[in-house]
Amino acid sequence: MVSTTRGDEEIIETASRLRLAIARTARRLRQQSGTELTATLTAALATVEQHGPLTPSELATIEHVKRPTATRLVGRLEEQRLVQRTADPADRRSFLVGITAEGRALLRRLRKRKNAYLAKRLRELDPADVAALERAAEVLERMLETERRL
Repeated sequence: MVSTTRGDEEIIETASRLRLAIARTARRLRQQSGTELTATLTAALATVEQHGPLTPSELATIEHVKRPTATRLVGRLEEQRLVQRTADPADRRSFLVGITAEGRALLRRLRKRKNAYLAKRLRELDPADVAALERAAEVLERMLETERRL
């Protein structure tokens, strides 16, 4: 719900500052995770972990890419033994993609590095600022969940 006490220009300014802060934070987190995978491959692998096994078409839909791109991503992840293909019992012309033990282990390592970076930064903050960020995380999660339902 948009507040009636804030003008449109103030909302746009807040959106601009928030966008920049989120983008910079995301970039720092990618830098902290290392160079094992690109951001795109990491996102695809995380999607396979969360929603898999799934078809390349389902992966494409979730990742907002075209099916040939999803198929290429699967191929690159498969080369690194992070995912594996199995026959799709519903459609023999297609296949399902599932995450491997190596893929799960890699995601755990990447997440651990990112969490350690954020935890270190949070420890440097005043408790009131940490509480404000906890509240902001709840609001951002709610915004994203609302967007998924649309």
